[in-house]
Amino acid sequence: MTRPPLTSTTRIARRANGTAAAARIVPEETPVALSFAGTTHAVMMASPADLEDFALGFSLTEGIVASPDEVDDIEIVADAGEGIDIQIRLKDNANTRFEARRRRLAGPVGCGLCGIESIDEALRAVQHIGQSPLTFAAQQITESVRLLSKAQPMHAETGAVHAAGFYVPGKGIVLAREDVGRHNALDKLAGALAKSGIDGASGAVVVTSRVSVEMVQKSAAIGAPVIIAVSAPTALAIRTADEAGMTLVALVRGDEFDIFTHPERVTDGAQRHVA
Repeated sequence: MTRPPLTSTTRIARRANGTAAAARIVPEETPVALSFAGTTHAVMMASPADLEDFALGFSLTEGIVASPDEVDDIEIVADAGEGIDIQIRLKDNANTRFEARRRRLAGPVGCGLCGIESIDEALRAVQHIGQSPLTFAAQQITESVRLLSKAQPMHAETGAVHAAGFYVPGKGIVLAREDVGRHNALDKLAGALAKSGIDGASGAVVVTSRVSVEMVQKSAAIGAPVIIAVSAPTALAIRTADEAGMTLVALVRGDEFDIFTHPERVTDGAQRHVA
């Protein structure tokens, strides 16, 4: 039995009119191992919710499988201690590719870059988006962030988790996932999209965090032509999004935002960032 993703704790609340004991809802954070063929590939600190989505999405965005059909089974195993082990069994061809990949990579498994095992893997070539006909009006960019804020029940209670959502023009946020880790939230979204059969090319990935290179790599693996973020991108994320043909919109504040790459997908006169 896994812990619920939220827990009530006590605190001393200091306010202008004094201090008092009070309750506070906080998110759980649990070590989650992602294991393939019985061998641990990565361990993440994650929210213990939507773990099948997490396993499938991680497998897809890290290039371990090319499609959900290559996953044979996902089993969530509660550890005798505090952690959770997700056992992912791949079908024969995918498992053969994965074993070859493990033999090729150097160094111990770590969780500094989402379980990536080498510098080459961290800077792997990003999937190119291609000529997507999808465009977004400026008001849809700001709407996507406003709608995502309404699809975050864990954050509404705790103020301590990230979210990743998928915005489709004319439909709004069709799926959203939350987690204490921004990469985990995006992996969970990728898994949920794959399970739902939603084409990643049909909308934009919307995130509550800064945009690192891993966020761009994972969004490109989803096939999304646009990533929209509340916070700023890194320089490498900008270069990677540009290389991938992806529109990167960030620093969305009210009705204002910056476009860092491929501004042709945003209409209504929004200006490109020129810092």
